[in-house]
Amino acid sequence: MNLVVLYLLLVKATLTSFSGLASLPMVRNDFVVRRHVLTDHQLNTAVAAGRIGPGPLGIYVVSVGYLVAGAPGACAGWLAMITPAFLIIPMLRFLGARAEHRRARAVARAVLFAGAGLMVTAAAPLARDAITGPLSLAIVVSSFILIAVTRVDSLWVMLCAAVVGMLSFQF
Repeated sequence: MNLVVLYLLLVKATLTSFSGLASLPMVRNDFVVRRHVLTDHQLNTAVAAGRIGPGPLGIYVVSVGYLVAGAPGACAGWLAMITPAFLIIPMLRFLGARAEHRRARAVARAVLFAGAGLMVTAAAPLARDAITGPLSLAIVVSSFILIAVTRVDSLWVMLCAAVVGMLSFQF
């Protein structure tokens, strides 16, 4: 894949998302569904790689770039990830007092709900690929319950899931 096209697809995804993983539906659609340069399994791997290390949630786009085009693709992904940060300052200056306007809040809320809907549609195929048996299903359900019902930090849930997975691999 052409590096410029890779960068433009990834920057489109990062510019239209309000949080790191909100770009996931667009990335899946562009790279798995339309262009067939990644599989759901590879996208899951990229997301996992981005979540394991420190840094922003959207860092998985660097892994996507790497899986598509190697080290140059990772550089294109990194550039796509940082581009919105360089554009936000002039945008905030332009918006200025308009940010407190009632319509601006309504638009932001509508975009947030649309992003949540897109996340659900992208999560279903990725979950089908990631949930491979009763143990992984049990980990998913118990993790969801822990995060939904308690105030346990997601880091501890991920660490516990990793330990359970490692222990089950040993037996």
